[in-house]
Amino acid sequence: MGLHSAQKKHFPLRGIDGVVQLFRAELQKAEPDLALLSLVLGFVEHFLAVNRVVPVNVPGVRFEPLEPDCPSSCFPTVELGMISALYERFTAQIRGAVDLSQFRRGAAAAGSDRELVKKVSDVIWNSLSRSYFKDRAHIQSLFSLITGTKLDSSGVAFAVVAACQVLGLHDVHLALSEDHAWVIFGPAGDDTVEVTWHGKGNEDRRGQTVTAGVSEKSWLYLKGSYMKCDRNMEVAFMVCAINPSLDLHTDSSELLQLQQKLLWLLYERGNLDRYPMAMGTLADLEDQDPTPGRESPLKIHLKAVSSAQKHYNNEHIYPYMYLAGFHYRHRDVQEALRAWAQAAQVMQEYNYFREDEEIYKEFFDIANDVIPTLLKETTSAAESPGEEGEGGPEKELPKQSAVFSALHDPECFAHLLRFYDGICKWEEGSPTPVLHVGWATYLVQSLSRFDAQVRQKVSIITKEPESLDDDDQSSEDPREGRRRGPRRESKLEEASGSPPPAAPTSPPSQPAAAAGAGPGGGRRRPSQSLRAADSEGKPPSPGGDAAAPSPSPPGGPVVVFQSEKMKGMKELLCAAKVNSSAIKLQLTAQSQVQMKRQKSTAGGDYSVSFMKRQRKSL
Repeated sequence: MGLHSAQKKHFPLRGIDGVVQLFRAELQKAEPDLALLSLVLGFVEHFLAVNRVVPVNVPGVRFEPLEPDCPSSCFPTVELGMISALYERFTAQIRGAVDLSQFRRGAAAAGSDRELVKKVSDVIWNSLSRSYFKDRAHIQSLFSLITGTKLDSSGVAFAVVAACQVLGLHDVHLALSEDHAWVIFGPAGDDTVEVTWHGKGNEDRRGQTVTAGVSEKSWLYLKGSYMKCDRNMEVAFMVCAINPSLDLHTDSSELLQLQQKLLWLLYERGNLDRYPMAMGTLADLEDQDPTPGRESPLKIHLKAVSSAQKHYNNEHIYPYMYLAGFHYRHRDVQEALRAWAQAAQVMQEYNYFREDEEIYKEFFDIANDVIPTLLKETTSAAESPGEEGEGGPEKELPKQSAVFSALHDPECFAHLLRFYDGICKWEEGSPTPVLHVGWATYLVQSLSRFDAQVRQKVSIITKEPESLDDDDQSSEDPREGRRRGPRRESKLEEASGSPPPAAPTSPPSQPAAAAGAGPGGGRRRPSQSLRAADSEGKPPSPGGDAAAPSPSPPGGPVVVFQSEKMKGMKELLCAAKVNSSAIKLQLTAQSQVQMKRQKSTAGGDYSVSFMKRQRKSL
């Protein structure tokens, strides 16, 4: 059984608008056809990014200019014959290999069971080439599966869901964390089954549940706050998975435009309301190339944060990373630091496992590259007054003043402390250490950018879980916070003497370190009401209400430390002179962290020169 006549009438698909029209028609149905849409996107991506021979003719493929007077910007015409043949090949392969009568069906008429889903995953798994580089670009679609027998990890999970749809198993859906994908099924969608691998090991996980990963509090499984997709969200997933890269430095402008238009289609239909990373991808695209009359990138980023807080217990990291990236690009130092601090606050509730290396790389890059560079640039700008002549002072001074104020803003320093406190707390109780001397070197460098007078305006509070027997709670001993069992606040209080400045809403650009990529993040790759967030230009603070607001000292913010390591550095952080050796010893000491027994990890295992994250379909 091939394509329906209602689907065939859209072909041939000419240009971006032709593809968008097909997606619009499919999204209006109760069950958009995942196989058809994935084949179309894969076909277009192949001829615009993989085998980009425009405008040379390829047998059976025509290219038409997107704009009449711009022959270099072409788009492959999607012909019915080719897509129909690929579609029939995929559906015949699945139906020929899976005999539904051999499997006990669930209580519901269309219910599935684990063995059936495992069988479908066997079909996809066994159709893949035995040896290929599994993290390469452009192998996430069914087009890649049918024409090249290659899929990346998330592509396998998506293909299993698309195959189940072909079989009429309507309860089988895609589940997504921020760096992994698996399958959910059953009447309530509560049954889980692994259908692919994760990371570099490529071990076959198929047939397992994700229960263990959820209970151990690894970021990979988001403590159970992962996305349970419906069909429209699965369409959004394949759109996010579009990879427009031609190489490490160049993107296909046509694929970027297609992705942007399809995301707007999904966004305006409400299909991204529970998909924070897709909103982050859309906001990034808008930041680079704004669409007139649409919502601002900042507003979309804030909606993504609000979605994570509302639907996923504020346990997603990337919405805050996307938001920080936006502020970073616009050189709003305080708001960038605020968002990174909020990401670390969410991270502190997780345990670090080696499979969480993608988020480790994010935080490592931010702490040891992005923030030091940002503060260095801020210092340089502050020390270089605007030049006289040709609009000099009038042009330069406002910008210089704003940048200069960041280093003299105690709130910026407070955010930096909250950022590191979250990372230190993340390490506590984890089976794998996070911090090593490389982190400490850059922490000292970043601290030193702030004068002692600025650092001393921040009040650091160390809270104990319950009152202690001794009355002296205000010891000047820098080891004050080393007692066991610190109470974990629902958030770090941000009590400031004056309201923070509103974040800018201006558009355009993107740093590799600030924009994550992960399961639904696609190519780039983190409750109060959104109304309140919009009015202030910053997201609601993570974690809901604070346990108890601390009194704010005159003119200075308050930071409530949660981690033992940062508590132990309380006096060092505000000392007149930054004691580099003492801070390094404190940050890298394992004695204050209740670690599980394990082999120690050498600091050199995490290379400072690790490769920048490649765009991933997950």
